[in-house]
Amino acid sequence: MDFKELAEKRYSCRKLSDRKVEKELLDQILDTAIKAPTAVNTQPYKIFLMDSAESKQNIHKVTTYTFGADTFLVVGYKEDTGWVRAFDNRNFADVDASIVATHIMLQITDLGLATTWVGHFDAPALKQMYPEMADYNLIALFPIGYAAEDAAPSPKHDIRKGRESVVQVL
Repeated sequence: MDFKELAEKRYSCRKLSDRKVEKELLDQILDTAIKAPTAVNTQPYKIFLMDSAESKQNIHKVTTYTFGADTFLVVGYKEDTGWVRAFDNRNFADVDASIVATHIMLQITDLGLATTWVGHFDAPALKQMYPEMADYNLIALFPIGYAAEDAAPSPKHDIRKGRESVVQVL
């Protein structure tokens, strides 16, 4: 599938089947994430694979937006390790982590899996449960799985602003 097809096919899947995600596919997702570009190649992010039975239960404690998934990734960044633009001191760690998260989301779709970018989770509670996360700003939680047979995009999925609203030619 070409990139335009991939972008059109991807949607926020909110209903996953109980089919287990194969380790090989998870490895491909993580390999793709690691290849994502970051400003000055600083790589200020961390991906947390929630793989133990306990960690999967804990995800349910911090969000109700799990959609039947058994596999979860959490993406965070350390601001003090990000590249800072000298002109205005803008730190790009959050942008870099978002690029990584987008690579994750698109690779999931390309592999025939489904997900949605969940931002509605209790990051402070998750950090308290996992001291390894304490120094990271957690920006995304991805429930990963195979779409349920009756899964469908939200009715809002195809509502997009027109080009004239989002592109300005200067």
